[in-house]
Amino acid sequence: MLGAPMSEVSKNPERDDSAAPDFVADIIREDLLSGKNGERLQTRFPPEPNGYLHIGHAKAICLNFESAKLAPFGTCNLRFDDTNPVAEDEEFVRSIEHDVRWLGFDPKERVFFTSAYFQRLYECAVVLIKKGLAYVDSQSAEEIRERRGNYHRVGENSPYRERSVEENLALLEQMRRGEFEEGACVLRAKIDMAEKDILLRDPLIYRIRKVLHHRTGDEWCIYPMYDFAHPLSDAFEKVTHSLCSLEFENHRPLYNWFVENVGGFDPVPRQYEFARLELTYTVLSKRKLKQLVEDKLVEGWDDPRMPTLAGMRRRGYLPESLVAFCDRVGVSKRNSLVDVSLFEHRIREDLNVHCNRTMAVLDPIKVTIENFAEGSEEVFEVPVHPEFAERGNRQVILTRHIYVEQEDYMEDAPKKWFRLAPGQEVRLRGACFVTVKEAIKDAQGRVLELIVTWDPESKGGATPDNRKVKGTIHWISHKDAVASEVRLYDRLFTDENPAGHEEKDFLEFSNPESLQRRPNALVHKSAAALPAGTRVQFERLGYYCVDTTSTADKPVYNRTIGLRDSWAKLAGK
Repeated sequence: MLGAPMSEVSKNPERDDSAAPDFVADIIREDLLSGKNGERLQTRFPPEPNGYLHIGHAKAICLNFESAKLAPFGTCNLRFDDTNPVAEDEEFVRSIEHDVRWLGFDPKERVFFTSAYFQRLYECAVVLIKKGLAYVDSQSAEEIRERRGNYHRVGENSPYRERSVEENLALLEQMRRGEFEEGACVLRAKIDMAEKDILLRDPLIYRIRKVLHHRTGDEWCIYPMYDFAHPLSDAFEKVTHSLCSLEFENHRPLYNWFVENVGGFDPVPRQYEFARLELTYTVLSKRKLKQLVEDKLVEGWDDPRMPTLAGMRRRGYLPESLVAFCDRVGVSKRNSLVDVSLFEHRIREDLNVHCNRTMAVLDPIKVTIENFAEGSEEVFEVPVHPEFAERGNRQVILTRHIYVEQEDYMEDAPKKWFRLAPGQEVRLRGACFVTVKEAIKDAQGRVLELIVTWDPESKGGATPDNRKVKGTIHWISHKDAVASEVRLYDRLFTDENPAGHEEKDFLEFSNPESLQRRPNALVHKSAAALPAGTRVQFERLGYYCVDTTSTADKPVYNRTIGLRDSWAKLAGK
């Protein structure tokens, strides 16, 4: 819920997953046990093809497809609600289908479009006119809005409300043939302008839109409204449980009115509402996401900072992590903000198992091992994954010239500094002990190179005298290093509820450090050849994914997530 108090924000990443509620599953099980709908179970996921899906849609996808599995022959349709040609495009259709399958759900042949029902929906409108339950209104949009009234004032009947059945049928046919301009008239349901529920005050059924449709072309110039097309499309497809988010709860009486008054459907679909997914530090409003894209505050719908499924895929999130997270959150009737750290905790858990390890240095500083012969090599075997011996080992090569992180060296080091410092011994991960002898600097005092010595007796990270070294750093040899670009992605907003402040624009909470580039990074050559989408752990740095723009000549990696929650430390949690 936008503006939700923090008492309503779930924060515990260690809570029991099995405790997640699901009232929808309870309803479905009861219906199946009672024999309702002849034990038939049919759900649907009905996205509008006017944008990219985000993590909130992932919850709806999981709920609909997983609910269908509660019956042996249950099915779930993917139905595109393509009734507004002004905003829709085939690009969005393709992206939505890809996202649904990426999450692990295959609708197979059950992919439908509301546009395929345009003729049938038109015939339903004719049925309502013949029953005296619909009429063509020739008022302007402003006049209709004014006469609808509000919560404090009942509506007024349109002066065209009592047109005859024959006149309404003729006018509707003229609308269909394109004989009226946009806005000249609309088709409305005839319910009751005095209804307390404003949505039942003669809602629109059809409006004129002289725009090419991405599937039907110029075949139609009138298009059905969502509240009319949606319930009837459910009925056409014999949907039994129509699952939608809570904002459609007050649309349910209208949903039922259209199904009942067109009539003749068996089974009769029933709408159930659930709380949508809202995350802290995130906006999921399609309008706000579109603003981010159009104002070029991000680099497109698949920018890895975006909460779109395309962005999460490019960032390196695992689809099974999203599905497991949606299952953990559960299905309830109460809107609330879920702490994004719960999601990030799941991402880390899964990537830790999934990702093999490799070496990379993001801000390299050259290191010369003074007592290591030029041209010599020492090869060390280190595990591909420390927890899975069956994955085998990988090789790292120690040479006279290596690179380490600039931040791993400090000249005037504090007492508890365990990394590189003058005279201080540290362990090169998986290799040996080294000690800094000298720092070579430029005229401004910036360190250009470190001169170190190594202990040949410390091969493999131990010594005959068993001396202890507290610091271990990662490194990469000049022979293994491939020049790469690394992009460090972080949360897009600095506020837990960026859209929940009435007095401030959500963009005021944009995180200026949500993207940091490391154009001179060095990555181990074994990772440089990986295809786009491959995920790895750069030791000590975090989890990374090969970007879609990566090439053999210039590999590019996106940081999926760090090894630890740095935000918790910043917030003092």
